[in-house]
Amino acid sequence: MSEFLLQNDPTSQIYLDANATTPVLKSISDVVSHTMQICFGNPSSSHISGIQAKSLLESARSKARRVIGATTGDILFTSGATEGIQTGVVSTLIAAKNHGLRAPVLLYGATEHKAVPNTLEHWNQVLGINAQILAIPVDEYGILDCNFIAKHAKNALMICTMAVNNETGVFQDLAAIENAIRSHNTDVAWMVDCVQALGKTALALSETSIDYAPFSGHKLYAPKGIGILYIRQGSAYTPFIAGGGQESGMRSGTENLPGIAGLNKLFSLLLDTDDNTFKSLDILYEYRTQLHQALLDTFGSLTFNHSFSHSVPTTLNFAVDGLSSKEVMDMFDAAGIRVSGGSACSSGANRSFVLDAMGVSDWQSENAIRLSFGPSITQSEIEQACLRIRSLKAILAANCLVVSDSTEPLQDVCAIGLTQFRHQGACCWLYVSNNKQAVIVDPIVELIPRLEKIVQTQNLQLVAILDTHAHQERTAARVLLTEALKLTLTESNNLGWPISTSQILLSECIIESIATPGHSDDSVSYLLRCNNTNQVQFCFCGDLLLPAGLGNTAIKGGNALLMAKSLKLLNACLSEDSVICSGHDYQQCFAINWQVQKQQTALLNSLLNNDLSDEEFAKQKLASDEVNMDQFASLCGYAQSLEHINAKELDPKQARAMLKKSSCYIIDTREPYEHSVADIPLLFGVSAERVINIPLSRMANALVAQQLKKHTDYILLCRSGNRSKQAAFNLTQLGFENVYNLRGGLALFNV
Repeated sequence: MSEFLLQNDPTSQIYLDANATTPVLKSISDVVSHTMQICFGNPSSSHISGIQAKSLLESARSKARRVIGATTGDILFTSGATEGIQTGVVSTLIAAKNHGLRAPVLLYGATEHKAVPNTLEHWNQVLGINAQILAIPVDEYGILDCNFIAKHAKNALMICTMAVNNETGVFQDLAAIENAIRSHNTDVAWMVDCVQALGKTALALSETSIDYAPFSGHKLYAPKGIGILYIRQGSAYTPFIAGGGQESGMRSGTENLPGIAGLNKLFSLLLDTDDNTFKSLDILYEYRTQLHQALLDTFGSLTFNHSFSHSVPTTLNFAVDGLSSKEVMDMFDAAGIRVSGGSACSSGANRSFVLDAMGVSDWQSENAIRLSFGPSITQSEIEQACLRIRSLKAILAANCLVVSDSTEPLQDVCAIGLTQFRHQGACCWLYVSNNKQAVIVDPIVELIPRLEKIVQTQNLQLVAILDTHAHQERTAARVLLTEALKLTLTESNNLGWPISTSQILLSECIIESIATPGHSDDSVSYLLRCNNTNQVQFCFCGDLLLPAGLGNTAIKGGNALLMAKSLKLLNACLSEDSVICSGHDYQQCFAINWQVQKQQTALLNSLLNNDLSDEEFAKQKLASDEVNMDQFASLCGYAQSLEHINAKELDPKQARAMLKKSSCYIIDTREPYEHSVADIPLLFGVSAERVINIPLSRMANALVAQQLKKHTDYILLCRSGNRSKQAAFNLTQLGFENVYNLRGGLALFNV
């Protein structure tokens, strides 16, 4: 039984991100606490407390040798793997300064943790080694190319590989790598990152010619800030930290005795054959099979980014066909399931460099999900995880994220009205009328599977698929989407507009097309008018207008003078409240009306106020675009930096106090598939009527539907407080006076 067993509680945490870090086992935590309070002596002191501390330290070192199979060589206590990597690299490069090679190289695995190549690059420059740094390629399974290693080994000053990859769980054949190295160079330093191997695979380091092997405690239930470095006997060594001479002069600084005590207990558990804390490989493989099946049952169509036969059983790396990693992670997180997108250390990246090196598709690399568990997990926890994962299937179906098994899907949340879909700054719009007639504007290739599922699950009658112009920067998706849906639409022009009509008639509105060249010569805008008021509710303007900006005219087809005339034409058609639906949104505005668009775009405002003639506008616009193209990428448009308006923020205590007023409402800005997982009214102690779900993708629709009143108090929330802060900023720009963001979001609400 694991010491941190999750209870069967919908608010509990199912932690499946063990490759990032692990909780500290209670037995280890108890030892750490005891050491901090009782056995706290300094190992360098000669009195009894110091002797006791020194004994504990050496006990941990002795057990470490047994765990990693290091009968000889040094075991050095470090702050973790990154310090161990630094130490190995610095020691090697200092010893190699007078190498005598004509073309020295430093080799590292292409799928290596970034701590390795970044360290090599840094010290190669600082120490003036000036070696060429080469990435060892991998095959489609993530296995290192031993022929490449053999080819370059004779000129190598250092070769860095890893035992188990942190993103994919792929393990390397260390014996084959050793043969490739030592057959061509018996002296080159070889470092192996063993962080993910501890507790998951057998190690016998003294039986190898590995020179340096770093480990980190927090990857296997020990505290953060403690690790070990194995150094082969006779390998080069220079202290990375000098000072008081601790660790026999190899690593100065008072030893982290509580952390070392935690490692001592961890090693004891690993060595105790009668203890069942850590599961056997056979059991771990069975756990992976169960999780694999739960994922298949829930998502249906998955692509795994690694071969199970080449990876440890505790890691599953996959992409859900047709869903982005953000959508999957957001829903998992809302359900209390903790997973990550690729590597936690690279969570700011748009794609996985590990998967890129393995040659997977762009979709897989950009949308990888890593599910990982530790070897202390129990059958009970696996069953709870599988149950929680399978519980998401109904939510997926209800929100058009998977095709429902039911002939009568229960959802309607993602259909009626206007929904925005985004991919890397590009915007696609879906409008669905009350009788489920639908129009898609500016479809995006990467979103075709998602749009296809929505149309199928909602039984939509797709009337038209429209482009606002022939998009210069991306592959045309309109024809591909039409083919994917097996549609037979009425004869249309090159942008999808039906040739036989001047208007598209929907149950409660009409859509009309007007030519608005400027960004390109074929640009059009689609105006959606309400039948009752004849007012333009939505203007789909493509890249003629961007939130706080205008389309680029310094590209093929651009014409600033024609843009001026188009903008004046739009001004005659739109009301102040007409919502602008652009083809790109670089400012993360999500919803903006014509009044605010004019206020935020100085050049547009000057044109419409007749402060500039068309010719003067054109001259300034083209000059501005040319400067922007020189300084930035050739984007579809350039937006001005918006004047920063600090969104009002509340901490949890302030939010609870404000919610005591019955006139205060909560707006959950997460997507419906996240919102529906948790009981927000119960969590905040308010009635269901006081909780409104308006995700950013539906913010434009909310403006037209008048879901919000400008003088009402609203507290906005999301998972982390980031999306809700953006929404609060946007609503403030639109004139909503009493909008507050819940600082830290749901993540910190009960902390």
